[in-house]
Amino acid sequence: MNKEELLKLYHSDLNELLEKSSKYVKDEVEFCSLVNARSGKCSQNCKYCAQSSHYRTDIEEYPLVSNDEVIKAALEAKENGVIRFAVVTSGKSPDEENFDKVLGFIDELNKLEGIRSCASIGILNEEQAKELAKHGLKRVHHNINTSESYYSDICTTHSWQDRLNTCKLVKKYGMELCCGVILGMGETVEQRIEMALELKEIEPESIPINILMPIAKTPFENYHNKIDDENILRTLAIFKITNPNAIIRFCGGRMRLSNENQELALKTCVEGILTGNYLTTTGKSPQDDIKTLEKLNKKLKKG
Repeated sequence: MNKEELLKLYHSDLNELLEKSSKYVKDEVEFCSLVNARSGKCSQNCKYCAQSSHYRTDIEEYPLVSNDEVIKAALEAKENGVIRFAVVTSGKSPDEENFDKVLGFIDELNKLEGIRSCASIGILNEEQAKELAKHGLKRVHHNINTSESYYSDICTTHSWQDRLNTCKLVKKYGMELCCGVILGMGETVEQRIEMALELKEIEPESIPINILMPIAKTPFENYHNKIDDENILRTLAIFKITNPNAIIRFCGGRMRLSNENQELALKTCVEGILTGNYLTTTGKSPQDDIKTLEKLNKKLKKG
């Protein structure tokens, strides 16, 4: 479907829209989790981010954690049904010393039965992508965050194309790609449609959907009412219809949706959950998510 057709569909009856998206949804839901392996002091000026050094937020800052801390977090996640575990670091790109340590994390994660290694470590160059693949990294998480037409309103220290180039390198070297967006940053409905179509071209295996949680002392600290439950549901449905083979995944900010609408989304357009807490915001416990799946007669995907 083209942009005009998807825009018309976006504005159609909500129940009919969700019924259309539900045709592409399986009965099993995949859990993933992460460790915030380095926090804060990022040189980039993304307006939504508490970890940017451009803003004086109150987050905890710390350097790269140890191997033991990463593996401990991964084992705890595995006990809660998680099959994909991501090492996440702040910063535009990994420097040489930290990159070598991240490669060590990946080597250790790949020794854990039932866990598939993921990493979200910023913009990559070709040599870094090649090394990650060589070390057996299963999946790279790297969001486009918003549409190309809106990106300069979100960040000016790097471009949308920089992000796209990393996504292409991930694909080039045979790794899976997890690439998604943040909703509620002031984008238009048309730009949400553009995101869905841009992701269709990128072809990620997983599309994480974040909903902006405004952080005090960032430029978006007052962006509480830029998107409501209905428009979140409409966007999720359009993303699923446009990208039927990708897992649409609940990530940061899903707590802005009511429990009822979270459940509705899981029935009609969402097949993955980043469970537990996020980078700088809280989420739901894996136990609560498992109870929700049982209520909806959904199966938890196994490793």
